[in-house]
Amino acid sequence: MAKPTTWRARRTRFMNRVHARRAGRGLAATAFVSAPEPLTIGNVARGRQLIAGNFLFSGFLVEGPEISIWDVGPDNPAVVAEIQGCSWLDDLAAVGTDKARLRAQAWIYEWIDRYGKGIGPGWTPDLTGRRLIRWINHGFFLLRGQEPAAAQRFYRSLGRQTVFLSKRWKVASPGLPRFEALAGMIYAGLSLEGMGAYVQPAVDALAKDCETRIDARGGIATRNPEELLSILSLLNWTVLSLNETNNRVPTQILAAVAHITPVLRALRHGDGSLARFHGGGRGIEGRLDEALAASGVKDLPGPGLQMGFMRVSCGRSSLIVDAAAPPAGLASANAHASTLGFELTSGRRPLIVNCGSGIRFGEEWRRASRATPSHSTLGIEGVSSSELVSGQNLLAKTPRTVLCNAPQTDGARKLELSHDGYRPSHGLTHARVLEMSLDGRVLEGEDLLAALTPEDEKQFGVVHDQPPLPGVPYAVRFHLHPDVTASLDMAGAAVSMVLKSGETWVFQHDGIAEMALAPSVYLEIGRLKPRTSQQVVLSGRAMAYATRIRWSLAKSQDTPDVVRDLVQADLADQID
Repeated sequence: MAKPTTWRARRTRFMNRVHARRAGRGLAATAFVSAPEPLTIGNVARGRQLIAGNFLFSGFLVEGPEISIWDVGPDNPAVVAEIQGCSWLDDLAAVGTDKARLRAQAWIYEWIDRYGKGIGPGWTPDLTGRRLIRWINHGFFLLRGQEPAAAQRFYRSLGRQTVFLSKRWKVASPGLPRFEALAGMIYAGLSLEGMGAYVQPAVDALAKDCETRIDARGGIATRNPEELLSILSLLNWTVLSLNETNNRVPTQILAAVAHITPVLRALRHGDGSLARFHGGGRGIEGRLDEALAASGVKDLPGPGLQMGFMRVSCGRSSLIVDAAAPPAGLASANAHASTLGFELTSGRRPLIVNCGSGIRFGEEWRRASRATPSHSTLGIEGVSSSELVSGQNLLAKTPRTVLCNAPQTDGARKLELSHDGYRPSHGLTHARVLEMSLDGRVLEGEDLLAALTPEDEKQFGVVHDQPPLPGVPYAVRFHLHPDVTASLDMAGAAVSMVLKSGETWVFQHDGIAEMALAPSVYLEIGRLKPRTSQQVVLSGRAMAYATRIRWSLAKSQDTPDVVRDLVQADLADQID
């Protein structure tokens, strides 16, 4: 693990080590109170990769069937953290074969031998909570065929990790890491004999965090949809475990579940995936719907923004737009410069997407994926709508004012949006109008770059006159899902887009900008490398105080309103 650079971080790491070693003196778990039910969902394709010896963690790929998972990327902190959390156990359990079980058992007992006495990496509250949940979830999977002595080693390790959590959960970072630590402590306390005393303090602390870290409308500071889903899943498991053991569930936890669930419904595309913004992915298939069902909350999203996103749904089409300023401060560690970017899904087929998060593919991909050109919105060449601070992972110089208006119109759903992220550097405000027909067959858009005040005009003039060419270069990008087959049509004046369902969409524009079909990438967790895709790019130079670009996306006339579309996972594609 990388050495902490601040006095506080060094002290936290030192005390984690101290308490990890002391935890062995506490009470030991002896057995499961009852048979644990697997609560976490894994990825079969990723599990098969692990069995084959293909290890991809945080952009670091190692191939070797005989390599131990604990020897992968020992000098890479991100890789070590991902492996130590043991989320990969979900993937092996999803495969479920004897070969997968033997691989999982070998690696878990190797962890106990290497790190089980409180030494080495992995002894942080969030990773310990994440690891405990997985070990308990798949307890019988891991214990099948084991001798009693081996089973006792397993239980002793679970007990030690629970005791460690009881001492160190307070130093977990607010947000998802703290929720993971507390949920792991509760789950372990309820599931393991001899650990019951740790339940109530963790429940009380979790209730307080639900009250302070989840706002009244169900949002979190990071604005990461997949992170919000992870929190809902943890809370669902906590509520389920407390109810099954006849323990009282605090009202704060129930209120958090009630507030989060409608937000996630608003961020759900027609194919069951999440909108991919601010470091979040589409989510493991089925996980979102499972969490929504498990919550027991049937409320639909209210009007207006949901965690800063606006959803428009007409016919079979769903549109989700990033319509608020990005996260600030520490909450922006994984945030993207995606303001006014959107994703569009037709039925169960994604059409327009963002590139996604590159966090699993290394630091270069991570930084590139956070920039404005990786999103389906307008960007100024060489500048993102929010600046990524050099040498840090935080966003700075984010838009100060982001507006979203949804006026009532006849025959369409309309959004009027704007942000001022380019005013300090170029004196320009980006405004975007999106209008979807009620049958969902047509999406009309308009992007405007405008200098609104005399001061803006002065700043624009300074940038406009800089060599080598006059004007401000811009590009409006529309990233396509890899399953979309796109080609230039009408002598280069349009782009035809064919979905796997058989639907055909046609993209056209007003001719103000130059249109091109360019390469793009689709970054998806669970794959060994980024997927190649395409993007439609409208590029030009803003020469005046106002530049307007109009475009449209429409289903071809011979595409029916209803398409029978049976989505079947292509495992070969997933393993690529």
